[in-house]
Amino acid sequence: MGVPKRKVAHARQMDRRSHHALTLPKLVECTHCHEQKLPHRVCPACGWYNGRQVIELKSVGGASAGEESA
Repeated sequence: MGVPKRKVAHARQMDRRSHHALTLPKLVECTHCHEQKLPHRVCPACGWYNGRQVIELKSVGGASAGEESA
């Protein structure tokens, strides 16, 4: 196994790690509900993409209005 001959200087170590920084995801506003979403993806709040509804979201209550619990 290779072992370094000399200690790595702090400047060289920080130069190597200069590309390791985390970045926040870029968000855009949904044109339908104005919530923040990732670009080129269906809005998780309303289900719209590119000017039309592409997925039907389930209600928060769990059961639909037409269903009755027994």
